[in-house]
Amino acid sequence: MGFIQSSKSLALSLVKNTVGNRTRVGLLSRFCGTFAGKMEKVYFRNASDSKELDIVFRFVNANLKIDREFNFRRQMNEPIDAILARIQSNIQSRLAKSCKKLKTKPPAEINVKLLNSNYDGKLSELTFGDLLVQDVSHVKLQVLDTVYDLVFNPPWISALKLPSCILAGFVTYPTNVQIQFGERQFSKAVWSKAKSPTDVDWEECGEGFQYLVAPEDVGYHLKFVVTPGNAQGVAGPVVEKISSSAVQESPGSCPFQDRHRHTPNSLSAPHEMRVVSYNLLADLYASSDYAGSTLFSYCPAKYLQIDYRKPLFINEIIGYNADILCLQEVDQRIFDFDLKEILEQPPYNYHGIMAPKGKCAEGVAIFYRNSRFELLDSQVLHLGSNIPVLPVFESLWNKVKVNAQLAERICDRSTTLQTCLLRIKGTDNYVLVANTHLYFHPDADHIRLLQMGFSMLFIEHSVSKALKDFNISSPKNIGLIFCGDFNSVPECGIYKLMTEQLAERTLEDWRSNSEQAVSNVELSQPFKMGSAYGAPEYTHYTTLFSGCLDYVFYQNDRFALLKVVPLPTEEELKANAAIPSAVFPSDHVALVADLKFKSDP
Repeated sequence: MGFIQSSKSLALSLVKNTVGNRTRVGLLSRFCGTFAGKMEKVYFRNASDSKELDIVFRFVNANLKIDREFNFRRQMNEPIDAILARIQSNIQSRLAKSCKKLKTKPPAEINVKLLNSNYDGKLSELTFGDLLVQDVSHVKLQVLDTVYDLVFNPPWISALKLPSCILAGFVTYPTNVQIQFGERQFSKAVWSKAKSPTDVDWEECGEGFQYLVAPEDVGYHLKFVVTPGNAQGVAGPVVEKISSSAVQESPGSCPFQDRHRHTPNSLSAPHEMRVVSYNLLADLYASSDYAGSTLFSYCPAKYLQIDYRKPLFINEIIGYNADILCLQEVDQRIFDFDLKEILEQPPYNYHGIMAPKGKCAEGVAIFYRNSRFELLDSQVLHLGSNIPVLPVFESLWNKVKVNAQLAERICDRSTTLQTCLLRIKGTDNYVLVANTHLYFHPDADHIRLLQMGFSMLFIEHSVSKALKDFNISSPKNIGLIFCGDFNSVPECGIYKLMTEQLAERTLEDWRSNSEQAVSNVELSQPFKMGSAYGAPEYTHYTTLFSGCLDYVFYQNDRFALLKVVPLPTEEELKANAAIPSAVFPSDHVALVADLKFKSDP
């Protein structure tokens, strides 16, 4: 971490360490040596429950030709004089080495002491723990003949990273930004560029936590400089990060950029909403040896790397200007450090909810636009473990469990159903959004159909419960939208169940595995549903398989379908053999549909 301090002061920062019960104190200064005696403003925040002191002290003095960051970890109950003596010893040792190289004589002694004009006793008799429970507004630090202010617990950047792959024409952003004692909206961020990370002169090119990388930035390294702040107007030590690699050229025209022409703006009418369903292709699947050698052998390895694919699918998502996003195969770390980082910040202002798939590091996620919806309830149902125990599943489960192999297989799945109940702001209408990614296996049509049957039982129960819990005046005021990767082509029973409300016991799906064949089971569901895209030829396209697996199902007696964004053509999908590719970040394509809540006739 690099620090820049333009004022001639010293900041003593007492902050909670995120990995343990420690207090962190940062002593940060940029003193030019010609500035003596001037006192700056004092900042103080006390985290008195911590027992350890982490001290980060940057001592800069041009006259003595020293510019060094010192790090200490001391006990809060250690005498102040002992800590100051350790600081003094370290500075003197470093200064002796510098002077030896310069063949100059070092000062005889570096005096380091605390001054307190408002305290009659001896500071040497106190510990930092004693000091920090007192009024510290009069406490100063003196190094040689220079007096510094102590700023206690200023806004502090405790973590910050930049992407390893930055593409021209795409939005970039810092990841894993953690601000202590401050807030992002009160912090200042600036982007600069230079040909080399070691350059002295950097050209400013953007402001804010997000930056649209320009074509003329290709070949330049980017530097992100952030000054953390808080609502009281206090600014903390400045932190900078320089990109590890230079900006790369754009991959060229991506088909999703052409699709963005259909979604240049967000929908504005209160009853209208744009819904996106998108399987992002989790990194743990794309980066495996099997993916490189078999699944996606046609795709160069560099285009399978998550750091390359991230800017593509994030820029694709934000370009759809959606109100509701249903995402599948979302890596937990991508959700935490990338999707939330970009989508939950201005100007997008979504709220995201992640539902991991069992113990797996990926899952499904729903984002909704805060300006359009109020979240009333959210549920995560792990289908496998809950099938035998939830009362709402009892009738169907009793028919399934008679086949021991079938029961074991369906209960062993980590498939997750995620739901969010949203109120459309400014109206009396509600949307129940469901999102899932059903189990994949060539002989598992019966498992997927049963998973869908259990899911619809849960959703039916959720709607009935919502009507009571939130005093919704009429069932007509709540509509269902069910998105996901269902791993099921339109010829199979799931599409029939959703669009015709019935999956008969004669369906071939039930016999997709002879040993686990399902008998005496017929599924029905009460919602009149349509598929926004109908049954398109492709939503997933690889050399091993291509077909329709993804759907936006919507309750067509509650919603009118206004439009869908055209899917990529087969020529675009197979331009590089299949997807993913340099211009497609996933093996699935996004579904984008505009819906309108029907008014009560």
